[in-house]
Amino acid sequence: MPTSAAERVYSVSEITELVKATLEDGFSRVSVKGEISNFRPSSTGHWYFSLKDAEALLSVVMFRGRLDGVRFPPADGMLVKATGGISVYARRGSYQLVCESLVKAGEGDILAMLEERKRRLAAEGLFDEGRKRPLPLFPSRVAVVTSPTGAAIRDILRVMRRRNAGIDVVILPTPVQGEGADAQIARQIEIANRYRLGEVIVVGRGGGSLEDLLPFSSELVVRAIATSAVPVISAVGHETDVTLADFAADVRAPTPSAAAEMVAASREELLARVRGLGSLIGDSLTGRLERIRSLLRQFSTDNLERNVRVFLQPFTQRADEGHAALVQEMRGLAREARHRLELASRELSSYSPFSILERGYAVVTHRRTRRVLVSAERVREGDGVDIRLAKGALQATVEGIDAGEEQ
Repeated sequence: MPTSAAERVYSVSEITELVKATLEDGFSRVSVKGEISNFRPSSTGHWYFSLKDAEALLSVVMFRGRLDGVRFPPADGMLVKATGGISVYARRGSYQLVCESLVKAGEGDILAMLEERKRRLAAEGLFDEGRKRPLPLFPSRVAVVTSPTGAAIRDILRVMRRRNAGIDVVILPTPVQGEGADAQIARQIEIANRYRLGEVIVVGRGGGSLEDLLPFSSELVVRAIATSAVPVISAVGHETDVTLADFAADVRAPTPSAAAEMVAASREELLARVRGLGSLIGDSLTGRLERIRSLLRQFSTDNLERNVRVFLQPFTQRADEGHAALVQEMRGLAREARHRLELASRELSSYSPFSILERGYAVVTHRRTRRVLVSAERVREGDGVDIRLAKGALQATVEGIDAGEEQ
């Protein structure tokens, strides 16, 4: 009597080969419509991505030899029709669609949603060019709303150190993807405004998929940026990534590094600007002197000294006044800086534990546990203790204990 399929015991390889034959023979040529997700071209030129709908996900591979027939750059969120055959990868026990042709099937749900939101917010005037403000020329402090562990903040700090080590950076940490990230990004923008944590706010993250960047197209984030009293730079993803935050911000930076370049003027640029102004002033003075010489030739020797004195007197006076004002201003700044340094030094000294020791106090440490003793209950007779004084230290052995009363 023959063994039925239910009674037979298959090996993993046998059952996988049966599934492989069933799928590859039965679905050798199929067309699948879905939304592209996690699109990632490989270094060898092949494309790997997934097609998804509301309930399922299908892995897809499209080999390099088939790419010439694709007339558009694929991107996450794009709705497409992929045609090819189902293939089973036996070693992983998984199946995928080997795509032979790829065509657009219309906008993906995410892109359609973002386009509708963009139209609605634009109608409210949140993206109007007239409401955008220029960035401060030389900000002394910049607030950065981003992930504290992401590549974006490392790039920003690296560029700022290279261009202008004196600029202060205030990091407002927030998740930059996933559920609830938009609310936290919006809240950090509001906090930066409320406490004036920077003269300009950089909002951004590194690159990612369309789904990863969705928090920066959230209505909460767009409205927080649009209502910010402090100028905002949107620095989300790579140059080709676009979010609604880019339209609401005062300035869009193609990358976080580019945002840092915008707010941190380099020493070389400042020096070049000063040299350019100096050259311009020199050329202007040279031109004026040439005109003066030409005019002086028309005067007699008797009038030469008087004419020169009359002509140069306003410039000399203005130079003297400017010099005096500059000296006074520099002295004021120096006094203020000296005063602030003295206050800071006093405050720092007041927090020093050594200043307390100078008043006769001591720090007692249990020799075995190395813990600072604040209660006699932590020692026993015979225990060794180390006593740190303002000058030097003592080693002692406990001969008696008086627990005392709590204060």
